[in-house]
Amino acid sequence: MIKNPASINTISAKKILITGGAGFLGSHLTEKLLSTGNEVLVVDNFFTGSKQNIAHLLDNPRLEVMRHDVTFPLYVEVNQIYNLACPASPVHYQYDPVQTTKTSVHGAINMLGLAKRTRARILQASTSEVYGDPEVHPQPESYWGKVNPIGIRSCYDEGKRCAETLFFDYHRQHQLDIKVVRIFNTYGPRMHPNDGRVVSNFIVQALQGKDITIYGDGQQTRSFCYVDDLIDAMVKMMNSEAGFTGPVNTGNPGEFTMLQLAETILRLSGSKSKLVFAPLPSDDPKQRQPDIALAKAKLGWEPKVNLEDGLKETIAYFRALLANT
Repeated sequence: MIKNPASINTISAKKILITGGAGFLGSHLTEKLLSTGNEVLVVDNFFTGSKQNIAHLLDNPRLEVMRHDVTFPLYVEVNQIYNLACPASPVHYQYDPVQTTKTSVHGAINMLGLAKRTRARILQASTSEVYGDPEVHPQPESYWGKVNPIGIRSCYDEGKRCAETLFFDYHRQHQLDIKVVRIFNTYGPRMHPNDGRVVSNFIVQALQGKDITIYGDGQQTRSFCYVDDLIDAMVKMMNSEAGFTGPVNTGNPGEFTMLQLAETILRLSGSKSKLVFAPLPSDDPKQRQPDIALAKAKLGWEPKVNLEDGLKETIAYFRALLANT
């Protein structure tokens, strides 16, 4: 018997699942969604995610945390699913490449199955890596990419490409409500200090007074999006008009060479580290820059945080982290 019929209204509260919710991006997304009154279920196997990333949120009664690997089915009741689970840095995704592919492919199948059963809207966190080493610059969503299917990065690149295929086939075959974002290089507090990504690498080396390692001649370019801007784009995409599936590029179109990035970090950190050069890793893209015209038009979104301001926040985070380790 329902003693208080008014309590029925609580079922309208949004229940949101975030796979990989204790990771770098996932923890910021968890924080954002809790701050706007949602109930959030974080699912993570803690391979690259960390409980420390969400420790400050654990007292929130609207947060639930579950240790679970998305390569196995999950049976929960939710309204929205953000599928972020997958190691995203070469150091981590090349550690167990077979598991990386399974996480992208089996994980997508399991989360799409859950979305089909619950009729939840589901967002796939895809990647600019689907473009590979691009022959088109900057990269629009219409570009199909140039990806090596048998290289050391293929477990991640092709896993994410296959996940996009699955999302669109579920959409066409089962009328699933899907959203796909292609995330370009993102940085900010809570990045893993040993993930091998260029921003965290350079900052940690600079703060420790070690030589800064630049691969190749340092003229290859990347575009760097601050985490707050990226999370804003993901939430806007999740809540965009029905029928708009994407994919949508989410990233900062500002383009910088590795040398420019290293010199900026040295200046902002006050480091005396020297630059050293090493051979370019296999299949490393020479250029990467998003065309964000679609995100501007459909989501009313573009990044607001410039590289220097974002780097100052990130350097401060790593300075505090290193002081406590």
